[in-house]
Amino acid sequence: MPTFSFDIVSTYDKAEMNNVFSQTQKEIDNRFDFKGTPAAIEWSGDKAGIKITGAGDWQIENIIDILRKKLATRNQSSKSLDLTKEIVTANLKSTKEVPFVAGLSQEKAKQITALLREKAPKVKGLIQGDAVRVTSSSKDELQNVIQLIHAADFDFPVNFDNYR
Repeated sequence: MPTFSFDIVSTYDKAEMNNVFSQTQKEIDNRFDFKGTPAAIEWSGDKAGIKITGAGDWQIENIIDILRKKLATRNQSSKSLDLTKEIVTANLKSTKEVPFVAGLSQEKAKQITALLREKAPKVKGLIQGDAVRVTSSSKDELQNVIQLIHAADFDFPVNFDNYR
């Protein structure tokens, strides 16, 4: 009897993030209320996040809203933005580091496997590093699991990989 499987991972599409970044940068450059202010975004690290600069907290929040809208228009989850870091204000500028969420922690993986045990007892979920491998003898069961995971609405981005 053949077994089918896929991985549940927490990643973001780097090409789409490039597009979101350039669209957001273009909107910041064209907005009248941002003219003459330090409003800008730049990559932080090895494109693992974005550094937002603005005249104050209100401008940082506006830029984050623009980012969310651009993510939504490109069918990407805004949950991939880690907004937990505080805004730092110095020299009449405010900055905020917004790293991207990537990888499932053990707690997040345990949430997923607990949901699978409760709602889909016919499938098997195994934690493998920063992914959860889901196996079953029925492709229909795996499709049901994908719908279940989408409906669960976790507070982190969830993607599906290696469907076999």
